[in-house]
Amino acid sequence: MRAVAYTAPLPISAQTSLIDVDLPMPEAQGRDLLVEIKAVSVNPVDTKVRAGVAPADGAFKVLGWDAAGIVKAVGPEVTLFKVGDEVFYAGSINRPGSNAEFHLVDERIVGRKPASLDFAAAAALPLTSITAYEALFDRLKVQDAVPGAGNAILIIGGAGGVGSIAIQIARALTDLTVIATASRPETQEWVKALGAHHVIDHSKPIAPQMAALGIGAPGFVFSTTNTSDHLQDIVEAIAPQGRFALIDDPKTLDVVPFKRKAISIHWELMFTRPLFGTADMIEQHKLLNKVADLVDAGTIRTTLNETVGVINAANLKTAHAMIESGKTKGKLVLAGF
Repeated sequence: MRAVAYTAPLPISAQTSLIDVDLPMPEAQGRDLLVEIKAVSVNPVDTKVRAGVAPADGAFKVLGWDAAGIVKAVGPEVTLFKVGDEVFYAGSINRPGSNAEFHLVDERIVGRKPASLDFAAAAALPLTSITAYEALFDRLKVQDAVPGAGNAILIIGGAGGVGSIAIQIARALTDLTVIATASRPETQEWVKALGAHHVIDHSKPIAPQMAALGIGAPGFVFSTTNTSDHLQDIVEAIAPQGRFALIDDPKTLDVVPFKRKAISIHWELMFTRPLFGTADMIEQHKLLNKVADLVDAGTIRTTLNETVGVINAANLKTAHAMIESGKTKGKLVLAGF
């Protein structure tokens, strides 16, 4: 089968940073689905792994943690899906990725593809939807109000992939006032269109802008990017006893300033459940189906912003370079081979 892989961590500008290869067809075992890949999207995790994780000697490493496709075979223990089902999912970081014609994935982290979307539009959603949903409801527990806080959430990095869907999920499933940050006119318009009640500029001090809104200190802050740049603003802006979640990888994170306000701090990683085979791993199947229902009801929309082309090394290199620029909004997708 055709796939895109690498053999050594390299800058994306290097000729062999990603290469087209031919690999053996995988075989479904246990609770695995064998999915014929129709579309994939690219996330920051793809670029971080490519730049920093070496494959085993002589091995090809296939990236890709967002996919939409059709079930072609099922393992003997599969109960949730059948051959021919259209699915979408984000996979597991400790298994070969979805940048291939066929891909194995555990059914417990797979959802039904939204019927109203084509494969490209569906592929933009899984990883970011799982991340946003888990951050909101499993980590921040936004369903439980913070006493005395403003009934609001501040989402830092609102125009990125995770921010774009977090705004929509928060609007659809909570009564929170949603404040999103964006620094450029085009990204500010993007987050407004997605449903943010207020937009503030993260290239300027956040806490004074937050206070100027007059809605009170938010009980919840969700930082999706550049957390270390905004940490003091977060400490100042968040309500006492509030809850703070982040998903990026600061080189250091000084949490001591949060002590005075008794802030709880939560790291969200959507790969944790599949990586450790947690007892509640099937929750990702359930939440992806809920996202599909919301999409098909017209309540939320895909965050696809650009389709880069077919799935091959050249186009994936283009997409990786765009992600590494830090200037993208929404999601980048590749479709077909």
